[in-house]
Amino acid sequence: MQFHLNGFRPGDPRIAQAAPAAMEHTDAAPAQVDVLIVGCGPAGLTLAAQLAAFPDIRTCIVEQKDGPLELGQADGIACRTMEMFEAFGFSQRVLEEACWINEVTFWKPDDARPGNIVRHGRVQDTEDGLSEFPHVVLNQARVHDFYLEAMRNSPSRLEPHYGRRFLGLEVHPDGGDHPVTVRLERTDPAHAGQVETIRARYVVGCDGARSGVRKSIGRQLVGDSANHAWGVMDLLAVTDFPDIRYKAAVQSTSGNLLVIPREGGYLVRLYVELDKLGEDERVANRNITVDALIAAAQRILHPHTLEVKEVPWWSVYEIGQRICDRYDDVSAPAAGGQLPRVFIAGDACHTHSPKAGQGMNFSMQDTFNLGWKLASVLRGQCAPELLHSYSAERQVVAQELIDFDREWSRMFSDRPKESAGAQAQGVDPKEFQKYFEQHGRFTAGMGTHYRPSLICGEPAHQQLASGYVIGTRFHSAPVVRAADARPFQLGHAGKADGRWRLYAFAGAGDHLERQGGGVRALCRFLEESADSPLRRYTRAGQDVDAVFDLRAIFQQSHRELAIESLPALLLPAKGRLGLRDYEKVFCPDLKDGPDIFELRGIDRARGALVVVRPDQYVAHVLPLEAHQALAAFFAGFMLPG
Repeated sequence: MQFHLNGFRPGDPRIAQAAPAAMEHTDAAPAQVDVLIVGCGPAGLTLAAQLAAFPDIRTCIVEQKDGPLELGQADGIACRTMEMFEAFGFSQRVLEEACWINEVTFWKPDDARPGNIVRHGRVQDTEDGLSEFPHVVLNQARVHDFYLEAMRNSPSRLEPHYGRRFLGLEVHPDGGDHPVTVRLERTDPAHAGQVETIRARYVVGCDGARSGVRKSIGRQLVGDSANHAWGVMDLLAVTDFPDIRYKAAVQSTSGNLLVIPREGGYLVRLYVELDKLGEDERVANRNITVDALIAAAQRILHPHTLEVKEVPWWSVYEIGQRICDRYDDVSAPAAGGQLPRVFIAGDACHTHSPKAGQGMNFSMQDTFNLGWKLASVLRGQCAPELLHSYSAERQVVAQELIDFDREWSRMFSDRPKESAGAQAQGVDPKEFQKYFEQHGRFTAGMGTHYRPSLICGEPAHQQLASGYVIGTRFHSAPVVRAADARPFQLGHAGKADGRWRLYAFAGAGDHLERQGGGVRALCRFLEESADSPLRRYTRAGQDVDAVFDLRAIFQQSHRELAIESLPALLLPAKGRLGLRDYEKVFCPDLKDGPDIFELRGIDRARGALVVVRPDQYVAHVLPLEAHQALAAFFAGFMLPG
């Protein structure tokens, strides 16, 4: 974390100095904004926290509830989401509070006594090397708290407007710069029934599965239901079930159950299978009680006992998977000419079962994808056509998630197949465990792979960095910072600040003393050429790395690297005092960690340039000397500064 760039300032460095353009928070919602976010769930807060980093963007977020969430329904935080939390600056606080999921155990009916369950398998929750972060569990409300704090501490000082019920919106094509008009009804006792009108450049509906924003733009969730009821409850209980502090998948002759240990050492969440529903029956018609859930859990865990002391929260739900065909207000036939003005994200555009733990995680990835694109367009860095890529990218990967979730839910709801008879109905417990292991990357949040597009290049040079697959998230690795020998995770350089990252991996013969070296030549192109993306898209008065954050990784030890020989672009002068940034250059961690060049398949002879998007996904892999290809890539969607 860097601070003191523009002069010494005491106090907590996480609290940014309020920008002059920061909107003062008042009781009344603003009449005109750049972006209006409807809904303070995980998707809405991710987007708000991203946009709060830009005080020149007027952002407003509204929520129907009368205050912040106190008890959340989602709890699982995937490895990929932890990587994103690192970009927002609160991953370590989540790690301190959360319950870490390290292993998963599997239980099935005892062959000798089918009425009893026995453990039959144990696996790691995530494979080695998948991420520097674990899979953890933490109350959704605490995740909201961290986002809200990040928003309050941002230069924008952004805070939600609670007690606002969405009434409807209209898009006026001839409405000038703020073509979307939104009507909100206040629900707080002091102003109940008052209607507020907000005009916005863009509106994003993060208002859940019953989204009013989605209905306003004519989108529908389409899919099916498995006609199967499940219950979920958080418990404080006394039990002799030995795996109560593990994630445990239990298959029994009395039904199935999933154990999720919760933060704090005592709380546990149980997902409990209930009865099949009729063809047109809804779970609400069953009048299921919490006592019925507890009794079902006790039957499934037999012969182990479960004495429930307290139930802080419980609910029942139906398994189903539904998705919208588009995530914006552009009709498919008009996609070529009409620009999107209204977007939907999270449960507003896709729903699935909670047992894969992807609901909250996938929703936040939606708006992390959208946030930087909105900021780039609103700040004049990119053409508005870039916004088409949000629906194009996220709808496709959501469909893949739903296909996975449908099979995962089916296997979880099936009765365990008896060992006798290959033709027996149900799911083989060993096959169930195998499916979990095979799809571990998906449940860890690593299943996203964006297709080639304007912002994802073709893999013509993928062999230069085989471990950084274009379209997938940038996989961090240990390095050593050359200026101070500090061990560092390279991926942690990518903060949620809207900047592109250019990671230049030097070739074996790339010595700084040689004028023709690949990294030095790249720096010269970026500094001097009229075609340089850095020169074309960085505005006068901005720091040299305001749009493109160049980092170099050399193959030699940090003790062998001459800092004084670095090109000026790797020791840039920044801020009003012109201070040098010494944190741009890294070397392999040859003492305590694997060599990043070997770990990520970097061509040692030629090196590679890895281009990473502001949402941490690899956009391109190029040779270090492919200067014109680099320029052409950004010319496809960016606007000259």
